[in-house]
Amino acid sequence: MAVDANELAALDAYSSVVTTVAAKLIPCVASLRVMRRVPGGRRAEGSGSAVAVTPDGYLLTSAHVVSTAEGGSATFTDGRELEFSTVGTDPLSDLAVIRATGGDLEAAELGDADGLRVGQLVVAIGNPLGFSGSVTAGVVSALGRSLPTRAGTNSRLVENVIQTDAALNPGNSGGALADGRGRVVGVNTAVAGIGLGLSVPVNSTTRQIIAALMAEGRFRRAYLGIAGGPRPIPPKAAAQVGRERGVEVIQVVEGSPAERAGIRGEDLILDVDGSPVTGVGDLQRLMVGDAIGRELEVRLVRDGRVTSVKVTPVELPAG
Repeated sequence: MAVDANELAALDAYSSVVTTVAAKLIPCVASLRVMRRVPGGRRAEGSGSAVAVTPDGYLLTSAHVVSTAEGGSATFTDGRELEFSTVGTDPLSDLAVIRATGGDLEAAELGDADGLRVGQLVVAIGNPLGFSGSVTAGVVSALGRSLPTRAGTNSRLVENVIQTDAALNPGNSGGALADGRGRVVGVNTAVAGIGLGLSVPVNSTTRQIIAALMAEGRFRRAYLGIAGGPRPIPPKAAAQVGRERGVEVIQVVEGSPAERAGIRGEDLILDVDGSPVTGVGDLQRLMVGDAIGRELEVRLVRDGRVTSVKVTPVELPAG
């Protein structure tokens, strides 16, 4: 079947974007061989991908790739094999930072996933099934997905996860998802089914996590001790606050900061320290290290009336 000139031009434009992104990012992406120390030596624990984010050796990957590892080796497409150690992991965002030693790295440029649009071209680069420097391309299939994560007894939803139809396979985890300009907008984290992959977004929220992992080896979160879900605000209170949704308190953990502050089940949280709360994600974003030990005003609806309580979050335990 004949292909007209317009279709050829479109194909050439598509190929041009993908090849340009591949050339820019393939040198930045490493294949990881993860090792765990055992009596008598080290044992191979798994594999994955990572993307260099600084020239002096820091790489970004998925927490589940290196969660049980003390280190391992990172192999680049130019043939270099560098030893790495784990700097910090944050299982609740499925992000981790490792550091390779012994060579200057070509660092990728980080983008902002908050600017993505459904249907936008994205390129995934990683090491699926051990094939280093593999490139797949597709589109953003959906935005705003949530990915459940767990660390010990703590659980959390990673918000605004990117869904893409770019082919992902085992070994892609920790690799780069890039936009058409070669900026890393996501870290590939899961294969959710045939033609369905998920990536943790790179945005202002996750940049804070990455920076904390590089500087301190961990990301501190504040803890209130409630479980909740979104709920419409009663009409009278909604008219008073100028908003339609809040977060209903479904459960209050015994002995938690929320219980000590007098927060009760069926309370409807409107805002925390002046920041509106319309969903669980809003509440999660506010529970960062700066909130630990600081008295916060929580405005809520109780028995149809708007009231406020003071609560002082503590640090969320590691597990």
